[in-house]
Amino acid sequence: MTKQVKLVLEDGTEIQGKSFGAFTSAAGEVVFSTAMTGYPENLTDPSFKGQILVLTYPMVGNYGVPGEELYEYVSKVFESDKIHISGLVINYYSEEHSHWNSAKSLGDWLAEYNIPGIYDIDTRLLTKKLREKGAMLGKIVAADDIEMHDPNQDNLVDAVSIPEVQRYGTGKHKIVLVDCGTKSNIIRCLLQRDVELIRVPWDYDFNSIDYDGLFLSNGPGDPKTCEPTISHLKTAYGTEKPIFGICLGNQLMGLAAGGDTFKLKYGHRSHNQPVLLSGTKQCYITSQNHGFALDTKGLPEEWEMLFENLNDGTCEGIKHKSKPFFSVQFHPEAAGGPEDTEFLFDQFLDLVEKHKAEQGS
Repeated sequence: MTKQVKLVLEDGTEIQGKSFGAFTSAAGEVVFSTAMTGYPENLTDPSFKGQILVLTYPMVGNYGVPGEELYEYVSKVFESDKIHISGLVINYYSEEHSHWNSAKSLGDWLAEYNIPGIYDIDTRLLTKKLREKGAMLGKIVAADDIEMHDPNQDNLVDAVSIPEVQRYGTGKHKIVLVDCGTKSNIIRCLLQRDVELIRVPWDYDFNSIDYDGLFLSNGPGDPKTCEPTISHLKTAYGTEKPIFGICLGNQLMGLAAGGDTFKLKYGHRSHNQPVLLSGTKQCYITSQNHGFALDTKGLPEEWEMLFENLNDGTCEGIKHKSKPFFSVQFHPEAAGGPEDTEFLFDQFLDLVEKHKAEQGS
């Protein structure tokens, strides 16, 4: 028998719905994503840590959840080793699922990780509210009521980063990956390009490692909580070794350069964000998942904007004018698609190759 649950927002709004997944209460920040597919990737993206995710696509669960496969000791199909959202809100839940690699239902998968889901919700109306008022705190209430909780007050990066150094591959370029909540496909994209990858915790002093290139990953929450990472990054700016940052990595690079960040009203969470390459008419369609953005006004003159969001004009990337440092706010590795900007990994490794050649190594 289907159990009743409700979604409660901080403004007092209460919306009745039906339970799937785990029948339990959970609190977090309610945000929405307009992606039409890719819920297995979204739910395992560490950038969603602490958030109750509203999916705007009307039917969810129809292709189930794939079974786990590994590629070089990381997941081949998911973005991490577990679900990171606090709860899931959808309109219509498809109890029947069919796909060639489906291993289980979405509801069973959520239950495995004790994550509540709520369906039979007017997600169109809910999304309009979140767009007008902005992302807000909320909770899914089952049998027992709980308090609201603001995940942005927590150090979410520390909660999702690895606890100790991990190594992958034996390629020709030694790349340090600072794990602030990295998606598995970042690791896959790098390993497919013949690198030796050293994955370090978010607060690890990577300057103690002899590397060829530095990579800063995506991650959840307020970038200003990552003070150790920003401090180590400032030291790295004193070298000429190539640096590439994605999503949270873009914000961290901007903060280390002297810029500032701010919280977006409702964030960018979709697979169809248009970004313009500065100084050109070249537009790319990108996948994004972030609630904060970089303010370029305070950046020193040696830095410039690399990409601009064509929806709201926010910064989608920066680059140094003379050193091989650059970053993007979107996800060029986008496992759920699109893959239009995956070439940026090649550009990064081209910079690494060039720098090594100049150093005679």
